[in-house]
Amino acid sequence: MYNSSSEQNTVIKATNIPKIPSSIITTGKVLQFIAPPLATKFAIKLFGTPIRFKTPEREKMMANSAQKEFLFVPEINKNIMVYTYGYSKRKVLLIHGWSGRGTQLYKIADKLLENGFMTISFDGPAHGKSTGKTTMMSEFVIAAKSIEKKYGPFEIAIGHSLGGMAVLNGVKQGLKIKKAIIIGSGDIITDIITDFVKKLELKPEMVYRIKKLFYKKFGESIDNYSASFAAKSLKIPTLVIHDTDDKDVPVSCAHNIRQSLEQGEILITKGLGHRRILKDNLVIQRIIEFINRE
Repeated sequence: MYNSSSEQNTVIKATNIPKIPSSIITTGKVLQFIAPPLATKFAIKLFGTPIRFKTPEREKMMANSAQKEFLFVPEINKNIMVYTYGYSKRKVLLIHGWSGRGTQLYKIADKLLENGFMTISFDGPAHGKSTGKTTMMSEFVIAAKSIEKKYGPFEIAIGHSLGGMAVLNGVKQGLKIKKAIIIGSGDIITDIITDFVKKLELKPEMVYRIKKLFYKKFGESIDNYSASFAAKSLKIPTLVIHDTDDKDVPVSCAHNIRQSLEQGEILITKGLGHRRILKDNLVIQRIIEFINRE
């Protein structure tokens, strides 16, 4: 089921945070009791550590066919694996989500090739074949801007989940594209941290401690990276796609982001969840139609 209608926002909660093992929960509770500052650092490290999954069979054609090379990004001191797929003067940047891979949007990439585009994607910092053990969304943005310098310019940027947040923040910080597409994007950073702290079974004050450390390190509020906040600065046509049955990111995030966009469109699906939406033929057709529309 597909519709483009809007609805009232509900409380925005979590993004795709995996279930946390009981041993880690116990460690966090002990640290919180005996040394709250250590517990805060422990929680931040966990929050910034993605899970690396093997490339599934369905993504291997793109993984094997694409030209691959490392790009060193000095600002984050990490080597980023970049995938160049197809050849055309018309280029699309693809950004995957948390614990994903540069080939995760393979079916969208294949359809883009059929329509005369080439795609540039990458394993996010601390993901796939890229180096590092921990990362955050701001590093995705830095990596994307470095890739733009070498492989751009791009006409379009497409991001899934955290990658959608990175697209919006990238444009806010100077990524030059004509259109943006975000799929299953999270929104408010504080809400994501709050859900993570709840899953760790730590006290609510831990959210404040984590945000305080971020501010101390970067000199700005972590919520400045929230998707709806970044969306307010976009002047380009942007398509927001989300599924009502997304168990990782609530659909209310999509409506909140859409309301912050100057030239926004929204596509709400049903029954596709957080990841199958990337392979749905009707969703991909809508993406191509949006890109090709004058």
